Amino acid sequence: MLIDADRLIDADRLVDLIEQQQRVIQQLTERIEALEEEVRELRGGAKNPTERLDESYSENAEDQRQRERGGRSSAKKKPSSGGRNRTPEKIDRAVRIEQVYPDGCRAEDCWLSHTRVVWRLKEGQAVLVAYEVYRRGNQYGRPPAVYGRSEYGLEIVIALAYQVYVIGLSLDKAGEVLGFFQGLSLSKSQADSLLNQLAREWEQEFETRCRLLAVSAVVSCDETSWSINSVWTFLTETLTLMFYGVPKDAATLQQILDKSSFAGVLVSDDAAVYQGFSKAQKCGAHLLRKAIKLTLQAPENPVYREFADSLLRLYRRAKRLKTDRRYSAAGREQAVAKLDDELLGLCAGRWFDEAREMKGVEGDYRRLVNEIMRLMLARELFVFVITDGVPGNNNASERELRDDAQRRSTGRTSKTTHGARRQTIITSALRSLGKRLKPFRLSTVIAEILRWSQRGRSCFSDEADAAGLSRPPRDPAQQPLLDRLILSADAAS
Repeated sequence: MLIDADRLIDADRLVDLIEQQQRVIQQLTERIEALEEEVRELRGGAKNPTERLDESYSENAEDQRQRERGGRSSAKKKPSSGGRNRTPEKIDRAVRIEQVYPDGCRAEDCWLSHTRVVWRLKEGQAVLVAYEVYRRGNQYGRPPAVYGRSEYGLEIVIALAYQVYVIGLSLDKAGEVLGFFQGLSLSKSQADSLLNQLAREWEQEFETRCRLLAVSAVVSCDETSWSINSVWTFLTETLTLMFYGVPKDAATLQQILDKSSFAGVLVSDDAAVYQGFSKAQKCGAHLLRKAIKLTLQAPENPVYREFADSLLRLYRRAKRLKTDRRYSAAGREQAVAKLDDELLGLCAGRWFDEAREMKGVEGDYRRLVNEIMRLMLARELFVFVITDGVPGNNNASERELRDDAQRRSTGRTSKTTHGARRQTIITSALRSLGKRLKPFRLSTVIAEILRWSQRGRSCFSDEADAAGLSRPPRDPAQQPLLDRLILSADAAS
């Protein structure tokens, strides 16, 4: 083999070329590693462009994103407020001083331990009250109606919770209301902390209400989409349970109401998730709305008008029959059988029609007829006529969700599972108390909560014991219901 001497490279030149190639390789390697890191970030948690459009565009939100990326925020540091006021300063501002002694101890046997200042509502205004806490041994006096080491009375916490979770105000707005009417300066972080504390205090009673729900004779329910998954409502004569941020599927419903053990009547719409219960009442109002919709879509068609009018007459007759006390139980059964016969006569022509499915309004008509006949054969249309306490529709459940649907549309909902959990506990407690306390006022709620504290058990616990629902022993491997639902929500999201 011949070697061209002109193409030979000397050793020094060869070394230079090798070093040059090594530098290029090093640069390319670093670039590849940087690109791979970006790919991992995109695959690991970054959102696609469509999802990012739902994020906030505010300056504060952008500062938060920059802090999460490790960048420097453009926001200016807020001036220091000087920290919290010291206890002596608060005592000087107190309008009154009260002494609190340990339960069952005489005043002369106790000595002063410390002074605790608490904000209270007196005659509609927020005032500071200094409590001189006396002790005897390891026993201490406790200021009345104050949770833990809080600096706010229970009446302030309940008023805040009512404004946020019943009226629907934001934490900022609720603070402004308390400031305007009661003269109380309450920051957003303080309000958030107070609601967290209230949820912790009421969490155990939520499990008790869930056990009561599972043995109720009649339960109305409904659901709607929410900022996180969905929100469900379950209503009985004495209970209202709200579940925020949980999935809208059969697995969630199964954990709340077990189809195999629930012996009551479930009042709901005809969604697939509610099928399979042994006793059910489907919402008649939903069927009427679908029939009326046909007449609005095709007003020139007399068949749809006659169908809607006949269905409405049948439903009204069933409602009158329910309230007619002249009928015995057997008489009601016979009257319901006649209603079924009339319903069959109304739907039979379209139901037996074997013509292929039609599109548009005619297709909606056929699907409605098929739905009515399926529910009639399953005996889920006139249960409310023969069973006391069963409504013929789930309008009450829909109304319970109306405010939440409006807040969802305006973006005034929780964005985290922690907030959804807190709202679930507090809202359920307040709305359930609203069904039990007459009148439902701040004073009556405070009196009831104090009664819980003094007796060590709530009215819900009393009802559970009366129903033979003693609290089951805690299984370390079994999580509370709310924890299981929140975990399902996290997995779904």
